[in-house]
Amino acid sequence: MATQAQLSGPFALGTFADADGAPFPGLVAGDLVLDLGQAPEAGNPSTTRDLLERWEETLPALHRLAQDGDRPWRPLEGLRTLPPVEPRQLLQSGANYRQHVVDLAVAHRSPDDTRTVEQARADVAAMMDRRAAEDQPYMFIGLPSSITGPYDDVVLPAWCTKPDWELELVAVIGRPAYRVGPEEALAHVAAYTIANDLTARELVFRKDMPEIGTDWLRCKNAPGFTPLGPYLVPAAFVTDPSDLQVTLKLNGETMQDESTKDMIFDVARMVSYASQTTRLLPGDLVLTGSPAGNGMHWGRLLRDGDVMDGTVTGLGAQRTRCVAEGR
Repeated sequence: MATQAQLSGPFALGTFADADGAPFPGLVAGDLVLDLGQAPEAGNPSTTRDLLERWEETLPALHRLAQDGDRPWRPLEGLRTLPPVEPRQLLQSGANYRQHVVDLAVAHRSPDDTRTVEQARADVAAMMDRRAAEDQPYMFIGLPSSITGPYDDVVLPAWCTKPDWELELVAVIGRPAYRVGPEEALAHVAAYTIANDLTARELVFRKDMPEIGTDWLRCKNAPGFTPLGPYLVPAAFVTDPSDLQVTLKLNGETMQDESTKDMIFDVARMVSYASQTTRLLPGDLVLTGSPAGNGMHWGRLLRDGDVMDGTVTGLGAQRTRCVAEGR
């Protein structure tokens, strides 16, 4: 499990279950958890989303509670860590890391492309610069039912032949946001967390209807395809979301290790873009895309028994094991 040494700031929020299986919102400080459902100062919330609904008034109370050693703190060990929040909406982003897009574009060049690899990389990089300056993010919607806990097993469906990993920084909405500009968008982000946005690569494009394009429903939304957490780290503790390291290890071997500096569109531009169409609500998640180093890049996709360790600077760590359906 994650420890306080891996977290930015003095505390974080999570959702936990005790031995009886009853979930509760918890304040995490070091290796201890305080049941916020029993804290009148925090409004006796039933869920972390209740806290996000009143984030501006809740945050000062959380600061005070984190410093109160007389409370009935419980050891983190022995509690089950559940997904830290249940969002109403899940907004996902594609093709948002410069190096990742350059790698993919060069790898999938037409056989009759006469450019050298260096020339192709330079051309695609220039295109990415123009896109960052003039274009808009590429976003789509996911289903909250795909979310699972940060330490839960991930079941690989029998129909999925090319399961892949995509570790991502996630912005968690606090204040509702509708048609906000980039300059004000971060004021609507309450916290950050981690997601592994798994993908069934063989189903990204519809072979029966190529003119339709991508099929995000089938390739992204199987149960458990979005391990989330472990915690919600308040945005006030994250100095710069554009300077965090995103790292995924597969069976101990580093596969992804990139800074969010490589994002084409930063968190503010993505939250702003999503809010132009939909009203973002407290607890909603904005996934910011995944850096280079996916399984398709390495020619090594997920298998039964694989263990993924994912970290983002200051946000803790998640560990999930892949289990073939039916095993």
